[in-house]
Amino acid sequence: MKTLKIILGTFLVCVMFAFTSSDPVPQKVKEAFTKKFPTATKVTWDKENATEWEAEFKMNNTKYSANFREDGTWKETEHQINVKDIPQNIKSSLLSAYPGYKIEEAEISETQEGMLYEFMIEKGKSEMEIAINPEGKIVKK
Repeated sequence: MKTLKIILGTFLVCVMFAFTSSDPVPQKVKEAFTKKFPTATKVTWDKENATEWEAEFKMNNTKYSANFREDGTWKETEHQINVKDIPQNIKSSLLSAYPGYKIEEAEISETQEGMLYEFMIEKGKSEMEIAINPEGKIVKK
């Protein structure tokens, strides 16, 4: 009987920990998110690091992610784009700087500093992450 009580007690403690969130999303973060993305649906939250939260959500049938500091300050929004939707000047800049590379992933990243096109490219076993501004200048390798 004593063993059964120990097993049940241990089980209940495990269940409590499994269903208890140790990091609830701060109210300031939720409010800032709702103000910036009022039409967002299917929102899920993850703790990005000690001072930052990331929301993944859908808007206009597109998957997005947005990062906020714990005080509600917006940091960044990203969403993937199809290769066919990359502006020609951006694609030309990328492919002329990295001939023979294939675009594996393309995203648009927006911050307070502006917008960037971010790419994951590969050639054989070589992979790189490249960022290009809207004017076609490579700003990060």
